Amino acid sequence: MPGEDWRAAGERIDALLAASGPGRARAEELVRLLTGLYGAGLQRLLELLHGHGALTDEVLTAMARDDLLASLLLVHGLHPDDVATRVERALAATGEDVELLEVTADGNVLLRAGAGGCGCTTTARDDRVRAAVEAAAPDVTGVEFERASGVPLIPVSALFDRPAEPGWVR
Repeated sequence: MPGEDWRAAGERIDALLAASGPGRARAEELVRLLTGLYGAGLQRLLELLHGHGALTDEVLTAMARDDLLASLLLVHGLHPDDVATRVERALAATGEDVELLEVTADGNVLLRAGAGGCGCTTTARDDRVRAAVEAAAPDVTGVEFERASGVPLIPVSALFDRPAEPGWVR
């Protein structure tokens, strides 16, 4: 498939499965079998490349950075980077003050959003970060934010620390 046509093909496959009606179970089985076959072939290709010294760290990194190849590697459980590594990379690319706290056993990502940021609303930042995480790690089950205060609260009593003057109301 030339260019970015593979994205359109994926969308078309989803649409065909959704519209397959009574034959849906057979269509899903066919897709599962084809996916398994192509996954086994992709795994064999990687093993052969590795066995012949052609699958260097540099080549594997380039494959993992390519959108199409990365998605194929993920589908077949062959991606070289774990979820945490992919999430960290996505967070760094956003330039936002967001830290990965944990990836739970069930695939939920917990992030800490700092006080700094882009000058936009918290919701806009969260949406942008969530989209980046989900694009880099579509295998996550959810993205949650823990808020870091970042700004210490000033107690109200500290606002009244000067001596009372005549006519000054406390």
